[in-house]
Amino acid sequence: MRDVPALVLHRGMDVLAWNRAAEVLLTDFGALPPAERNLIRLTFLDPSFRALYADWPRAARECVATLRMETGRSPHDPAPAALVGELSVRDPDFRTWWAGHQVRGPRQLSKTYLHPVVGEITLDIQQFTVDTHPEQFLVAYTAQPGSPSDEALGFLLRWAAGGVEEGSATPGSGIGERYGER
Repeated sequence: MRDVPALVLHRGMDVLAWNRAAEVLLTDFGALPPAERNLIRLTFLDPSFRALYADWPRAARECVATLRMETGRSPHDPAPAALVGELSVRDPDFRTWWAGHQVRGPRQLSKTYLHPVVGEITLDIQQFTVDTHPEQFLVAYTAQPGSPSDEALGFLLRWAAGGVEEGSATPGSGIGERYGER
């Protein structure tokens, strides 16, 4: 899946595996200690990850609802409870939204990101279960074919692979202006 950002997540949103495209889109997961490779934790506590969301409050509320579902599904698992405790202490928004008791499981959705290389990019997020490991799922980020986000994602992946040379986009071509190439 080179052209599709993809992650393998544990049911509590712990990032177990990722491809280069996901790293370029979201963050360098390999640079994070394993205990910090959790999408919910990153959404609330990592300023650069938080800044990726065009609508951070919506994304954060979805994270809270997913975490609430997981804590209900696995009430004796200490990991989700520990995450709830950490986020409750460190983030007032989390505390407020956690008290709302909203529950939501994995589903198909769309999110708009504000990426530092390509700017605004809207991606569909597909979640697939792994039959042999029901506590894991594959997440793929795709853009609508032919859309500006599809063009931005393609540019981002070429840029990350070194396929976009410095100065290759000229003023007026749209690429440098749209993606802020330096």
